[in-house]
Amino acid sequence: MKSPALNRRDFIRASAIATFGFHLMPASARGANERIQVGCIGVGGKGHTDTMATAAAGAAIVALCDVADPRRPELGRRKKAKSGETIADHFKDARFFTDYREMIATMPGIDAVTVSTPDHHHFHASMLAMRKGKHVYCQKPISHSIWEARRLAETAAQYKVQTQMGNQAHAGEPIRRSVELIRAGVLGRVTEVHAWTNRPIWPQGMTAWPKAEPVPKGLNWDLWIGPAPFRDYSPTIAPFNWRGYWDFGAGALGDMGCHIMDMPYWALGLTAPASVEAIHGGGTAIAGPNWSTVTYQFPTSTLGSPVKFVWYDGVTSKEGAYQHTPPEELWKSDFPTADHVFRRFDLMLVGEKGRMFFGRTRQDWVFKPETLTTDFTAPPKTLPRVLGGSEEGTGEDSGGPYAEWLHAIKSGVPALSNFAASGPFSETVLLGNLALRVGKRVQWDAKSLTAKNAPEAAAIIRRSYRKGWELA
Repeated sequence: MKSPALNRRDFIRASAIATFGFHLMPASARGANERIQVGCIGVGGKGHTDTMATAAAGAAIVALCDVADPRRPELGRRKKAKSGETIADHFKDARFFTDYREMIATMPGIDAVTVSTPDHHHFHASMLAMRKGKHVYCQKPISHSIWEARRLAETAAQYKVQTQMGNQAHAGEPIRRSVELIRAGVLGRVTEVHAWTNRPIWPQGMTAWPKAEPVPKGLNWDLWIGPAPFRDYSPTIAPFNWRGYWDFGAGALGDMGCHIMDMPYWALGLTAPASVEAIHGGGTAIAGPNWSTVTYQFPTSTLGSPVKFVWYDGVTSKEGAYQHTPPEELWKSDFPTADHVFRRFDLMLVGEKGRMFFGRTRQDWVFKPETLTTDFTAPPKTLPRVLGGSEEGTGEDSGGPYAEWLHAIKSGVPALSNFAASGPFSETVLLGNLALRVGKRVQWDAKSLTAKNAPEAAAIIRRSYRKGWELA
């Protein structure tokens, strides 16, 4: 029997509830001996958020690690409270390290680590921690190369540690409810997905390395470089613009793909694409492009159809308007201006019954035609919910994903963005960059991690490491 007609908000909320929520008590309400002991690797910028949120979710922060002195905000993206308190002041009893290798090898009592470094350190920090039996929360993508993502997933399974990738909205209600709706057939079989971002918001398309400048006092530049090829220090690389350089970051796609592509990849049960191709403007051997369109072809999905998945990035006009967007026939008649849809949502699914416009941190998604939800039976909630605050929470930079990870460590029940899931997803996202860099359509063999038609891609699929940082 069909459910009564629902308006959009009621439809979103509707459920014959079968939810498995949990709630971790705040640290102040729990005994110190019950708290998970965490060492935080990278504590500036996003690392500040990860450290504070992990503590708020109930962990004891016992060690801080950063190549820059956390008491010197002038070194870069070092957040400071209005009171003048730095993160080192806040966790004054935590032991401080500049080299995470030393922290992992010598610091007693650490149960788990957060990894909030630039991308080129994700693999080394996470791998070394897991080999010591430590649980890992790692920012997205979990690795710099495709091979690294595969190895991290394998190692997490080998050492039976609890892991989580930092695509925070994965823990939120908007994504989890949408996964249930798509799987229940609200769009029928989905044949296309279109996802977009305004990134990069940092320089890309560079053709030469910047001029060397003196390394600021309090910054260990050799450790910042770590496993990457050595480059001279420049403030145009660190602390933020490293994202645009292939040696250190993964460009706009690597920065936002693991966030925006997440819901449909999960809902449709996608694995590895059969092929990936890309067009772009301004990409070089050194840096990512100013804009790109990347097309993945997946041979099948859980709904029984092949899926074309297209990614768009780049804002090329001075006014900041989105220039690289899906074909107008898919959205123009439904929204008055491009900005109205592309600033409100970040992806669109096209199914045999209609379309869904979705934003990962909000629940006012739009179905076209609107009659899609009129006679649709709202499915029960079958995915766990993270009740860190309210069930309506987005998970984005909230306690949700951190609470879910800590719960996984205590219960043995994996977080849903654990490396077994986020490893293959990271591989897929990074495949788009492989297509950008080799300049041809890549025929992908996921089993052997090879581009069947591009042997020259091998050095990108598995990068080499600077002497002293070798790791297999």
